[in-house]
Amino acid sequence: MALDSIRRFSSRVDNYLKYRPSYPSEAIGLLREQCGLGPGAKVADLGSGTGILTALLLDAGAQVFAVEPNPRMRRAAEELLGGRAGFVSVAGTAEASTLEAHSVALVVAGQAFHWFDPGRARREAVRMLAARGSAALLWNEPPEEPTPFLADYEALLRRHAPQYERVMSLHAQQQGIGEFFGGAPRHAVFANRQVLDLQGLEGRLMSSSYAPQPGEPQHEPLIAGLRRLFERHQDGGKVVFAYRTLVFYGQP
Repeated sequence: MALDSIRRFSSRVDNYLKYRPSYPSEAIGLLREQCGLGPGAKVADLGSGTGILTALLLDAGAQVFAVEPNPRMRRAAEELLGGRAGFVSVAGTAEASTLEAHSVALVVAGQAFHWFDPGRARREAVRMLAARGSAALLWNEPPEEPTPFLADYEALLRRHAPQYERVMSLHAQQQGIGEFFGGAPRHAVFANRQVLDLQGLEGRLMSSSYAPQPGEPQHEPLIAGLRRLFERHQDGGKVVFAYRTLVFYGQP
């Protein structure tokens, strides 16, 4: 992870913890069926952030090494999950995890791989994995056919979030994914969604690394536009934020 990718989330931890989406049960079921997730399995969650995916892996009975370089995000995960059996917080990166060689059965990354160096992360994953170990990369991405709300939301970001297109272009890059797995991995797609009120929608937006923060020139126009967008699309004081959850998996 480049320095910027670590520091850029430091001021977004609270919103990230409260308003980022989780992952659908079908995605976790796939990890059980195809990647060895289950009771007692040792899993490295790279770029684990505030522990969104980590919590689901713990629910499956795994011992999870939550590898996160950002101190504030790591502390948030420790406060949330520190009392749970199987949770191990690790100060490290995808390229230098500090975990022992051949110590885990599964390596995962949720909404984080696009910040990794694919070649170096591959070498580290291969070093960490036991024989016949697996890896899985997960993202919550916009659906291929956006809803009217999401189409307007993206247009708002293109107007007022200068880094939006650059960051989104990093997501799910086939070349980097292929480099990490050493070839084309298997993949699956699942439906996912959040139902958000206005506070939740603002928090979801401000959890994103590309969203201008208070004091930046585009912050106030962005929030004003978001509130107008919410009023146009809300139904009963809520909007539906749809996703497709992408899972790439296999043996690196």
